[in-house]
Amino acid sequence: MQVTIHPSWKSLLNDEFDKPYFKTLVEFVKEEYKTRRCYPKGTQIFSAFDYCSFEDVKVVVIGQDPYHGQGQANGLCFSVNDGVPFPPSLINIFKEIESDLGIPVPITGNLERWAHQGVLLLNATLTVRENEAGSHQNKGWETFTDAIIQQVSEKKENVVFLLWGGFAKKKGTRIDRTKHCVLETGHPSPLSANRGLWFGNKHFSKANAFLRNKGLQEISW
Repeated sequence: MQVTIHPSWKSLLNDEFDKPYFKTLVEFVKEEYKTRRCYPKGTQIFSAFDYCSFEDVKVVVIGQDPYHGQGQANGLCFSVNDGVPFPPSLINIFKEIESDLGIPVPITGNLERWAHQGVLLLNATLTVRENEAGSHQNKGWETFTDAIIQQVSEKKENVVFLLWGGFAKKKGTRIDRTKHCVLETGHPSPLSANRGLWFGNKHFSKANAFLRNKGLQEISW
């Protein structure tokens, strides 16, 4: 696995790449991709950074693992490749957008269009074995993605962080809430959404209201 990451991020993360934990992580991921079926494709592991440069980050969404079904994951959290049926969490995200902003459910679940507008779609763990959720957790990815959140928090201002579910909220401890907007709610998975912890959060209109108030371009969700 080559660490090919957008230059704007590479300069920030060079020190991270040199740390022992990251070198161990790279060896683990290389071996996994060689001996198992893993997702996303190797060239898409760092897609979140390729589609959204550090300078462009306006919103951060934090997921857990990539989708572990065949052909689903494309390196952006909650996103699936064109033509892939929407997973339940993504269906609920689109339902909330429709309720909140009146935007109809799109024909594709590929969220590259968000990333191009400055939405960093970051999974806490960037790789996974096929059909084995959580299989690449606690191997070093979480340390790496913590460092990314820290860099965004420290070096930028007026970023909207959307923290959905307990896992994302824990990551939120690294965010300076005096200079960023942090919106928290339940996870969009059916388990959480059906218990009344997701629908009606209005995060998408709230995020745009914050950006507008700071003189920044809103996101076309």
